[in-house]
Amino acid sequence: MSSLALSVLLSLVSAVAYAAGAIVQERVATTGDGGSLAPLRNRVWWAAVALNGVGAVLHVVALAYGPLSLVQPLGALTIVFALPMAALLVRRRAGATAWRGAVLAAAGLSGLLALTGHSGSHALSGPDQLLLAGVALGAVTLLAVVAAAGVRRPVVRSVVLAGAAGIAFGIASVFIKAVTVAWTSGAVVVGLVTIAVFASAGTLLSQAAYRGAGLTAPLATVTVANPVVAAVVGIALFGERFRYGTPGTVLALACAVVAGGGLVLLMTERLGAERGEEGDGGPPAADAAARPAGAALLAEPAPRPLPSVLPLECVDRVTFGTERAGSGPDGPPPGPDAAFQTLTPPALR
Repeated sequence: MSSLALSVLLSLVSAVAYAAGAIVQERVATTGDGGSLAPLRNRVWWAAVALNGVGAVLHVVALAYGPLSLVQPLGALTIVFALPMAALLVRRRAGATAWRGAVLAAAGLSGLLALTGHSGSHALSGPDQLLLAGVALGAVTLLAVVAAAGVRRPVVRSVVLAGAAGIAFGIASVFIKAVTVAWTSGAVVVGLVTIAVFASAGTLLSQAAYRGAGLTAPLATVTVANPVVAAVVGIALFGERFRYGTPGTVLALACAVVAGGGLVLLMTERLGAERGEEGDGGPPAADAAARPAGAALLAEPAPRPLPSVLPLECVDRVTFGTERAGSGPDGPPPGPDAAFQTLTPPALR
């Protein structure tokens, strides 16, 4: 088996492991108590961590045999594998929109794989490592703060957190590649520490992204952000290129747009499901609080009009301006004929 074929095989198995770990993470987020550290006390969550660890190890080996711009896009197949696996393992069937998105993502990735070429391996210098780690850490921190500070919709918050997780995972992959190249020189301590920091941050951020937003939206965002970040860094710093020069690069970008469109479909399905849940449960509390004070009164049904002819049993109780027995100053109460004249509309007299 050639190095390229082995790299592709390991990447596919890694994507399956990542998909299984994402399914477990989403289940933990759904059934947990919502605390930020609650997953650490859940044994099932550690199984998800183990699955992600297996995927990461396979990913490292695949990076050792293939270029970064080839291995990373294969990771986007995680969302394609997650759909049938979720239907099989947790009985969560995907809708037609999700499947269309998965097909588009697979088609785009196939184009990227066909256009990805080989290049020599390069190690990051010390200044480049510090600059890349600092910029990435600032971006991840900014997205995490934005998600925690002002984002209220669960899916939007999930996408922001998943984007931060994808950046962290992508940078960790870049440093993994750099460490595998520079391993013989012994200058790997900074790289290993950086990998540990970004991998841990990505794991915690992705777990937080699954809370209240389902499986598809956060997983799709992570699978897009991770390879995009790593591929951009690989092309910019490692000198990796696509085949056929400029036309191949343009075609690869078009394939990336197709794959991104498929992942957008996967995310919009969750947005539609959220809107449906809000419709079934009534307007959100914020919308209800924003309604005018008289809106509830305006929404009340109008009172029913009184009948034009009252029942006979009410004759003794309603006087329509006629004094009751004993209460008038002019003598005895009117007789039955007078009561009939008083209560009967003029058209029926």
